[in-house]
Amino acid sequence: MKNRQLTTLFSAFMLGFVLTPKASAQIQNADVLNAPIDISKDFQNYLNTFYFADELASFDPATGKGTIKYLRYNYKTRQAFNNMMMKPDVEKANEFPTTEYEESPVLPFEIQFVSDRTIRIKTTSGPQFHPQKESLMLVDGVAPNHPELWKYAKIEGGHSYTSKHGKVEILTKPWHVKIYDENGKLLTSTLHDTDFKNSYTPTLPFSYVRRNSDYSRSMGAAFSLEPDEKIFGCGESFTQFNKRGQKVVLWTDDANGIQNETMYKPIPFYMSSRGYGVFMHHSTPITVDFGKYFGSANEMYIGDDEADLFFFIGEPKDILDQYTNLTGKAAMPPLWSFGFWMSRITYFTEKEGRDVARDLRKYKIPTDVIHYDTGWFDVDWRNNYEFAKSRFPDAKKMMSDLKEDGFHVCLWQLPYFTPKNTLFPEIMDKNLAVRDRKGNLPYEDAVLDFSNPETVSWYQGKLKKLFDEGVSVFKVDFGEAAPPDGIYHSGRTGFYEHNLYPLRYNKAVAEITQKEKGYTLIWARSTWAGSQRYPLHWGGDAETSNGAMSAELRGGLSLGLSGFSFWSHDVGGFATKSPENLYRRWAPFGMFTSHVRSHGEPPREPWLYSKDFLEGFRKADNMRYELMPYIYAQAKESSQKGLPMMRALFVEYPNDPGAWLVDNEYLFGSSILVAPLFEEVTERDVYLPEGTWIDYQTKKVYQSGWHKIKAGEVPIVVLVKDGTALPHIGLAQSTKDMDWSKLTLKVYASDKTTSATAKVFLPNDTAVQEIKVTKTGNNFEVTANPLNGKTTFKTEWAK
Repeated sequence: MKNRQLTTLFSAFMLGFVLTPKASAQIQNADVLNAPIDISKDFQNYLNTFYFADELASFDPATGKGTIKYLRYNYKTRQAFNNMMMKPDVEKANEFPTTEYEESPVLPFEIQFVSDRTIRIKTTSGPQFHPQKESLMLVDGVAPNHPELWKYAKIEGGHSYTSKHGKVEILTKPWHVKIYDENGKLLTSTLHDTDFKNSYTPTLPFSYVRRNSDYSRSMGAAFSLEPDEKIFGCGESFTQFNKRGQKVVLWTDDANGIQNETMYKPIPFYMSSRGYGVFMHHSTPITVDFGKYFGSANEMYIGDDEADLFFFIGEPKDILDQYTNLTGKAAMPPLWSFGFWMSRITYFTEKEGRDVARDLRKYKIPTDVIHYDTGWFDVDWRNNYEFAKSRFPDAKKMMSDLKEDGFHVCLWQLPYFTPKNTLFPEIMDKNLAVRDRKGNLPYEDAVLDFSNPETVSWYQGKLKKLFDEGVSVFKVDFGEAAPPDGIYHSGRTGFYEHNLYPLRYNKAVAEITQKEKGYTLIWARSTWAGSQRYPLHWGGDAETSNGAMSAELRGGLSLGLSGFSFWSHDVGGFATKSPENLYRRWAPFGMFTSHVRSHGEPPREPWLYSKDFLEGFRKADNMRYELMPYIYAQAKESSQKGLPMMRALFVEYPNDPGAWLVDNEYLFGSSILVAPLFEEVTERDVYLPEGTWIDYQTKKVYQSGWHKIKAGEVPIVVLVKDGTALPHIGLAQSTKDMDWSKLTLKVYASDKTTSATAKVFLPNDTAVQEIKVTKTGNNFEVTANPLNGKTTFKTEWAK
């Protein structure tokens, strides 16, 4: 009887799970629609054939071009004491006729020099009959080559090239490419089969795999990892910050949350604590094993049949600068975008939007954007680019009135069209969607094919009409589900186009926005390498929990270390109503991010919580708006240098070993350190890099090292670097009403500090200016003001 009751309860539970009206997440590691492709599995399949890079067969130092001889291997098995062992072993050719195919093929290899810090290494596993002339991932379509920046020398056993920042050695047999810094320290090296002779662990060297299933090939670029080496980046990764010891699958995925290993924003780029970074210039699936299987091997399993790798030498700032020189730096967003964005899922009517705008001003919550999510169409989620007339009687006037009061309007949309969508027939008639191998649709929905210029023009026309009505920015939602088996207008399958899809999508929206509005701004969820050119991106559908809040920070830091200057997240989490105590701590974390939006399951509006919460939210928001001159200047400098606004400590302090270990605090720009409260506590442990730090709220002074620090009135720990003059502006309810002609410099300086500097970037100006103040008596006075005549400065010693 008891078992029958349990069976009944389980059946009821499963029925409830199946019939629940809410969407469910994709089960990971299951072979279901659009599951991430882990290319590393092909390199572990004993049915396949492997080709190990063995020796440099030829090389022309003047052109950097040569060939590599590859030896053929198969996995062989051997039973030993009840275990089945598997190890690569030399294999004879199995093709017929035997006169027609190479047992040990000799294939192209090339080295190029993009800059005095950037090296490009290219290998192929076979002839390339359809080479791509330009790459969407590269800012100029192609990478420059400056061999004159590197001096060639013939060395024993090979060749070397040297610049003022590093050295590359190419050794003939066994074939190695070794990369050194300017001091001669080995940064990393290709791995040869002989490098594993001292191990019983069967590990693949630099090689490629030929699948027995279809004869397709993929490259396996194997490089060394040194003791204590740490790896960071790979996009918006929510797992442990240091990727050493992890296997990372780079496949754009609707992660359905931020506490799992899949990513909305994978980026094929990472940097090492040893002083180098790597860009894997591919759009195919990529899996990187950062010493997870074998501790000293970094295995880059690339779906492509060639390997195109860029190596950057230097400290983190150098690496990010070089990488974003190659793939593009972020455009500078408009001033108003740095204000607060008010949203929920979703406002359904014009009246709701107007009421929210009224209450934001009534309760004095400084705000610049009101976002309409999925409900502005006739049918919720059915995106047809038309306001529902019954609920938005005059959307154009609504947006005009809101803008007059300092509110910009953001609209949600997505690139998928259900069969009931009024635009579905037109999309199919004009052949604007991705097709399958028969010419039908791969899915139930029509997925816009952004590799087709006609699709881009059609799509941008829909957005232009809304821009003309008064829309200021679009939410560029989804984009992670481009059909991997689809046939695209580009002539390639989704194996190459799936990861490129977010980049094409981001680009299409950003470019029409720039053309129609004069600025580059989107609010996007998915990315690929190069998407940083089109700010900005937010952190996806966060759970409403402490764990999600901390994971959000790791994801933002990782994305910032992948070339993205601007990033945001749903304040309070997304999935359910945010608990008040969580929302209270998450709000100031959001205020100290490049952009800030409250969004998710309602309620989100701060006046719908307690009076204490409302007052606390207002204080955090006021703090941000008064700091707008600092935020705006740091944003401009970040966009120019390829730096993230939200920085891992080691970006500014690469020589501080402790800075490489911290992932629960960050630098907001160059001078403010932020440590959010991830639990319901009033104090937390904070690591401070070298120098003196002053609490922004309490004015207490701390030296470098670990401290337990109490949060201030606003529940967050914020410290300012000694010798910083933070520019503040008079509080306004929107950036439109800010008076930039009068700024206050709050000087954070210890008693022994006699001078301080501020960075200021005025709206409509062209450059960030540095203002200097010097101690005079009990205060500081401005001694260098390049903005004289444009802005006056009042100084206050914050102590």
